[in-house]
Amino acid sequence: MISTPPRVITSKDLSYLKDQMSWELIAMKKCNHFADEVTDPEVKSMLNRMGQMHQQHYQRLLKHCQVNNDAGMSQISGQMAAQQQGIFPQS
Repeated sequence: MISTPPRVITSKDLSYLKDQMSWELIAMKKCNHFADEVTDPEVKSMLNRMGQMHQQHYQRLLKHCQVNNDAGMSQISGQMAAQQQGIFPQS
């Protein structure tokens, strides 16, 4: 499990995250809908717990999307420039 998001999220990564968030949201909504429909208290409780689990997954993915790509890219660019200067010293 990744505890901290990457410094930069690529457009492909973002596409995957958006898809997963959409699936989590749909699953959460379905669990909530069916929890309202059932009469068995055990099934209702299980569906509510499942809905909460999907909501927590959605929120965790949302946190991973909240990175500052501009700052991350400038830091990476700076590191690459420093490496290149070390490899190709200017005269």
